[in-house]
Amino acid sequence: MRSKKVSAGGQEVAYYESDGSGPPIVLIHGNSASSLTFSDQVNGDLGQSHRVVAVDLPGHGESDKATDPAQTYTMPGYAAVIAEVAEKLDLRDAVFVGWSLGGHIVLEAADLLPQAAGFMIFGTPPLAFPPDMENAFQPNPAMGAAFAEELSQEDMEGFAAACLAPGTTLDLGPCVADIARTDGRARATMGASIAPDGYQDEVEIIRQMSQPLAVLHGEHEQLVNGDYLRGLEMPTLWRGAVQVIESSGHTPQVEAPEAFSTLVAAFASDVT
Repeated sequence: MRSKKVSAGGQEVAYYESDGSGPPIVLIHGNSASSLTFSDQVNGDLGQSHRVVAVDLPGHGESDKATDPAQTYTMPGYAAVIAEVAEKLDLRDAVFVGWSLGGHIVLEAADLLPQAAGFMIFGTPPLAFPPDMENAFQPNPAMGAAFAEELSQEDMEGFAAACLAPGTTLDLGPCVADIARTDGRARATMGASIAPDGYQDEVEIIRQMSQPLAVLHGEHEQLVNGDYLRGLEMPTLWRGAVQVIESSGHTPQVEAPEAFSTLVAAFASDVT
């Protein structure tokens, strides 16, 4: 994939765009990752049938580091960037798909995207005030790396492994490379911002949401608690249930790309 760039939030933001011309889908990656995690979607059947745009968050992938880390590397900061990118690329009515941190950003940006056709989150437990971290997430030592500015090679490999199903045979190299090139301040600043008034109440957002909301969950997820997701009140939940993707962990877009893309396409078809 070859990136393009657009100015948003005071820096150049990279994005990748498929050749398709169908209803638009915006893909937003997670913490210390990049849009390369969505290569199968941009380059595959989904990208041929839809206009798929995968955005690199500031400080990640091919995007610039934030010019103002304290303002940008937060839920509201990232949400403002995504809304500006959507405006400039004529994606206001897209389906917005967020993975992990990207899902939290999608929820934070919901009120900035009133024309969005729908929202999809996965690897993302919506958080209230105070955040119920013990129930939302599974106990995993790799969680500490998610908010550490400096990471050792062992930390990065552990973080990458936790994003996949236990015993995976997939190469950790691409994930580790993404972690290594991420601005460490993005992790540390985000961690410090998860506090009252640091983000909107996501549990309330999904309770009040008028647009369709799809929630996916990897069958062998090592980080997010599926029972927590199923216990939330989501009146506009697509198909009335959390959609479980078999044979995948935290990254079904990589571990089960066909099943993941099929669900994204089905949701986009239903809401557009």
